[in-house]
Amino acid sequence: MIDYHGLAPEIVLAVTIAAVLLLDLVPIPKYWTAVAGLTGLFATVVPILTLGVLRDETITMLGGSYVVDDFALILKALFVATGFISLLLAVGFVESDRYYQSEFYFLLLASVLGAVVMASSRDLLTMFIGLELVTAPSFLLAGWRKGDARSNEAALKFFLVGVLSATILVFGMSLVYGATGEITFEGIRSVVAAADLGGEPVFVLGLLFIIVGFGFKVSAVPFHFWAPDTYEGAPIPVAAYLSVGSKAAGFVGLLAVCYLAFPDVRDIWGPAIWILAAASMTVGNLVALRQNDVVRLLGYSSVAHGGFILVPFAMAAVYDGAGLEEAFFATVTYLLIYAFMNLGAFAVVMAVADKTGESDVGSFAGLFGYAPGLATAVALFFFSLAGIPPLAGWFAKLVMFRAVLNDTGTWGAVLAAIAALNAVIAFYYYARVVKTAWMDPAPETLAVPEAAARPLAPSLGLAMGIAVVAVILVGIFPQLLAFFGDATKAVAFGF
Repeated sequence: MIDYHGLAPEIVLAVTIAAVLLLDLVPIPKYWTAVAGLTGLFATVVPILTLGVLRDETITMLGGSYVVDDFALILKALFVATGFISLLLAVGFVESDRYYQSEFYFLLLASVLGAVVMASSRDLLTMFIGLELVTAPSFLLAGWRKGDARSNEAALKFFLVGVLSATILVFGMSLVYGATGEITFEGIRSVVAAADLGGEPVFVLGLLFIIVGFGFKVSAVPFHFWAPDTYEGAPIPVAAYLSVGSKAAGFVGLLAVCYLAFPDVRDIWGPAIWILAAASMTVGNLVALRQNDVVRLLGYSSVAHGGFILVPFAMAAVYDGAGLEEAFFATVTYLLIYAFMNLGAFAVVMAVADKTGESDVGSFAGLFGYAPGLATAVALFFFSLAGIPPLAGWFAKLVMFRAVLNDTGTWGAVLAAIAALNAVIAFYYYARVVKTAWMDPAPETLAVPEAAARPLAPSLGLAMGIAVVAVILVGIFPQLLAFFGDATKAVAFGF
């Protein structure tokens, strides 16, 4: 049975995508296709809110393959918000040259639809289809600057790695299906528990392949090598979306599969996630120290934050009951906060690049002298990424450390120590960018009056403003976001 209210967010998004495609055939300014896309994303929030308020119980469709619960709704809202801000960032970019505008918006919206589908997916097939709908349009978006060799390289690397990861993921899913005879998460869990498949080599191999496949999607070390190159070569709005929307979709898939399909074999995937978390934090931060291009710096920073997001998730193998719920809460809360502060960081990089024509650290020099508002935004977002109070990042770090320290054993203490050391390392390179923007003189090659007079695109200013408000409000009133993180704990109750 199909519940059309439960499918309303997906329906509104699908209608929006069709409207953007049809408007491209009408002889009107292409700007209106962006307006249609933004309006559709805003309208998608309405059924998400009505489902959150009016829904009395979990909506289950397609034999348990598609579910609408608090976890799904909160993640759908995150994906829609990410798409909205990314589209705002993109408007000025696609209008700045002879780019195909409507096609860009169409592909971005299609990717957002895939992420929204993933939030409700509760079987391997639907999850894979949603994930590929997220990824496939991104291949084209990464190479949107067709005349730029770096953009072409970014798209090619992203495509090759994306195909490889999809192959590994679907092969792992096929092995799990072969071992269990089920594709729904509930069915897989029942068979695993009843047949005690934790010692079955085919099943274990399939589970590890699934983790590796999602590891590529979330750019966890050692599967991260594509991300910095792709972010650097792709248009900055696309890099912003990939670092948040695409990455968040991968995390949602990993969370849902492990917590809902494989909770009884946490002793297998828990240590694997522990290794990915420790390696991602350490490698991402150490390599970020040596970066001069801020987009590439944020690429490695994104790898490191992926490790921080995995830290509570890695402790699931040793937790039960309240500890599991706290770990799940910490992972989801960190993901929600990371989305806004990282989108904001890419927005200020885009704004500085518009003024100076460059995106290296040196291009931030003297920013406070001719654009103090923009320099303030740089400090807000980069210090929030570093976890400095009272900005939102401090709460993300707090819940992460609180979750991992629930375990008083050696593995929890070691992972907490690694995370603490990496937080200090990250502060250094974030502070370096802020120091350059606030204290260094503007380079002699920069025409300061022209840079100061160059206005920000209204859509870029609005995107930055949304992110600033979110980072400040959540930092001062963390209970605003903690409420949504608490609501998602229901997913972990099945342990």
